Amino acid sequence: MDYNTLMFLHLYTVVPCVFIGGFLLVIKKGTLIHKRLGRIYMVLMLFTAIVTLFMPAMVGGIILNHFGWIHLFSFLTLWTVPTAYLAIKKGNIKAHKRKMILLYFGAIIIAGAFTLTPGRYLHGVFFG
Repeated sequence: MDYNTLMFLHLYTVVPCVFIGGFLLVIKKGTLIHKRLGRIYMVLMLFTAIVTLFMPAMVGGIILNHFGWIHLFSFLTLWTVPTAYLAIKKGNIKAHKRKMILLYFGAIIIAGAFTLTPGRYLHGVFFG
């Protein structure tokens, strides 16, 4: 797959996560809607993290001729989603909550802010 296809696939899966994740952080926890949207959110986040691993770094330092610093958020996601899922399955609400907040603010807010830096696609979209 070419870079543009991967980038749009990533955007199509991560943009809903911005809204779903934000919604999940503010609604009552443990409800049916929280559980169902949470599963959708986790699947989308895993999928989008996997997609990003195939996207070579285009800005900043490059490791192994492919990965950049932004890929650390992909690895964060690939670790956080399964461990958050296991935590809630074991009844460890505190660990689940901590991991999901880390995931949202790390992989959505902070990584999303990095996508607005000069040289990246979204910087061009928003700042021309």
